[in-house]
Amino acid sequence: MQVGVIYAVVAYSVYACGDAIIKGFGQSLSVFEIGFFIAVFSLLPALFVKPKGEHWRQSFQLVHPRLVHLRAFTGVASAALVTYAFVNIPFAETYSLVFMMPLFITIMSVLILKERVDLTRWAMLALGFIGVMLVVRPGFRVLEPGHFAALGCAFFGGATTTILRIIASKEKRVSLIAVPALYVVVLNAILMMPSFIMPTPTQFLLLAVSGSFIGMGHLLIIAATRNAPASQVAPIQYVQIVWAIALGAIFYFEYPDLLAYIGLAVVVLSGLVNVFIDGARTRIAGRFAEYRALRTGPVTNITEVQGPEV
Repeated sequence: MQVGVIYAVVAYSVYACGDAIIKGFGQSLSVFEIGFFIAVFSLLPALFVKPKGEHWRQSFQLVHPRLVHLRAFTGVASAALVTYAFVNIPFAETYSLVFMMPLFITIMSVLILKERVDLTRWAMLALGFIGVMLVVRPGFRVLEPGHFAALGCAFFGGATTTILRIIASKEKRVSLIAVPALYVVVLNAILMMPSFIMPTPTQFLLLAVSGSFIGMGHLLIIAATRNAPASQVAPIQYVQIVWAIALGAIFYFEYPDLLAYIGLAVVVLSGLVNVFIDGARTRIAGRFAEYRALRTGPVTNITEVQGPEV
C-alpha cells in the first residue's frame, strides 16, 4: 500500500472524528460560534505549510478578486450549513447528502466550464442520487431543516470547487489559503456575537481538538496527494461514511435501518465507479501520450505531452 493512501485513510478518519465532536455540541452553542472556534484552531497547522517563494503579505495581491472573494463566501456558507446539519440530523444522513457534491460539481462543469460529460458519468451520478433518496426518503418522512442545510452544503461546496478550478492556476496559494480563512473567522465572529455564550473549559477543549483534527486532516490530504495518484486518494473519502455509521451508533445512538444501509452502499458504489473511470482515463491518456512521444521523437519532459481530450 502506498504511503499516500495511508495518509488519506488517516486524513478522512481524522475529519470524521472532528465532525463527530462538532455534532456533540448540539444546541449548546450557535453554529457561528462553533464555526469561529473550529476555524481558528484548524488554521494553526496551516501556518506551518506556507508555500515556498510566497509570503503571507502577498495574500491580497489578487488576479481575479471577485472570484476569490466569491469562493471565500461559498466556503463560509458550506461550512456553516454542514455544521448546522451535523448538530440537527443523524450523522450518516448528513454525509449522504453532502456526498451529492459531485453531482453539483458536474452540473456546474457543464454549465460554467463548458465541459463534456459522458453518459456513464451521468448514470453513476443518477445512481448516487437514488442512493441518497433511499437514505433520506422524502415524501415518506418529514424532512428537517438540517437535511436542506446538508444539501445546501453540497451545493456551495460544489461552487467552491468549481471556482477553485478556474482560479487555482492564476492565484498565489497563500491567497487561496488566507482569504477564505479570513472570511470564515471574521464572518463567524460577527454573526456569533448576538447569541455568544462563553464555552465551558470542556467545550473549549473539544473545540480545540475538533479544529486541530480538521486542520491536521487538511495537511494529511496534501501529503496524500503528493505521495499517491488522485485516483487512489479520492476513493478513500468514502471511509467517512463508515466512520459516520460507527461514531453515530457509539456516541449518539443513531442506527440506520436496512434501507438506509442499502442507500449508503449505493452512494459509495456510484462514487467509486466514477473515481475508477477517471483513473482509467488518466492511465489511457498517459499511455497515449507516451506512444505519441515515441512516434514524434524525444521530449524533455513526458509530463508536458498532452493526451486526448476526454
